[in-house]
Amino acid sequence: MAFSKNLIAKIKSCQSASVVPFNLNDPNVYVFDFSDLNEEIKNADFSSTEKFTDYCFNKLKENNTPVGVGGYGENRAIYKLSEIFKAGNEYRSVHLGIDITAAAGTEVFAPMDGKVHSFQNNSSFGDYGPTIILEHNLGGEIFFTLYGHLSLNSLQGLFEGKELRGGEKIGELGDPTINVGWPPHLHFQVITDMLGNKGDFPGVCIPSDKDYYLSICPNPNLILKIGKLM
Repeated sequence: MAFSKNLIAKIKSCQSASVVPFNLNDPNVYVFDFSDLNEEIKNADFSSTEKFTDYCFNKLKENNTPVGVGGYGENRAIYKLSEIFKAGNEYRSVHLGIDITAAAGTEVFAPMDGKVHSFQNNSSFGDYGPTIILEHNLGGEIFFTLYGHLSLNSLQGLFEGKELRGGEKIGELGDPTINVGWPPHLHFQVITDMLGNKGDFPGVCIPSDKDYYLSICPNPNLILKIGKLM
């Protein structure tokens, strides 16, 4: 089910809490560009998790910020690092969420009231690792938010249907040994149709499916409201 204009209007008008303990509109917040149009990324050495992590956190250090953001709709060459993203003759490379890069252990909060739809540890290399999906109801409009790359502790004490208030802590960012090979970051995604999935949902799609997946995964910045990404 594609998102409706009514749902978008309701999300835009909703007062949402920050999903991380940082001001994402601080002028120093770094915007990552992992698109295949970025020449620096084409020439970067991401052959190991350590090198990829060093690249990300050196960028944050250079910009005197603890957090970086970006990624919605990007066509990313980096997904060719893992065969999990191969789909026939294409790689799933179009990113469907916004990544928020910060140190492992950074707290993650529900942006608005909701309940736990599902959760699981997606532990294949290059996947999400521990993942939580919340279900929200805004005046009868149902949608979901996904939080990937969390710590294992984030899954403790959860059950489907558990209610959460906006601003309530739901977990922390995992380190690369837990989030299956990625630099510490939150993958935050908005979904209007779970397509029968539980505890998991594609965070990237093949380029030929881009229009369909973006139609059911609207821009998470509707909630995050990061000025640099508008």
